Amino acid sequence: MIFVTVGTHEQQFNRLIKEVDRLCGKGLITEDVVMQIGYSTYEPKYCNWNKLIPFQDMNKYIEEARIVITHGGPASFIAPLQVGKIPIVVPRQKQFGEHVNDHQLEFCKAVEERMGNIIVVEDISNLSDIIDNYESLCKDKTLDSSNHNKVFNEQLEEIVRELGL
Repeated sequence: MIFVTVGTHEQQFNRLIKEVDRLCGKGLITEDVVMQIGYSTYEPKYCNWNKLIPFQDMNKYIEEARIVITHGGPASFIAPLQVGKIPIVVPRQKQFGEHVNDHQLEFCKAVEERMGNIIVVEDISNLSDIIDNYESLCKDKTLDSSNHNKVFNEQLEEIVRELGL
């Protein structure tokens, strides 16, 4: 199962929702997909979805999923790390009306470079290849920081300071 979450930010994230739904519709994703679409206006045709999902259910989906695909909010991509999963992170971008600026993109690229524990997708057209190659991409990633919360938090705080967020 693949679990997709876009968080609760009040702007749409149709770009991600449409692409995952398109991949399912074309048979490029064959496993079950559950989506939390938040304030997105596009309603998936080929995936199970809800606008919002209770916290306990989100945790259940994250634990059960083979792959978690999330937006670039730290709480959303830290949750899979805490259960030993490398998340695919698609940061919201201003140019698509998904956020007020590109802080998610800048932050996620910094985390990927420094921590090596997330897979960032900037160009949505690459998502299919990343899903297809997920296991091999994860071999190059580390989960050490998720097991050492203090060190992880310190490194995360340093990235935030450097980005001026």
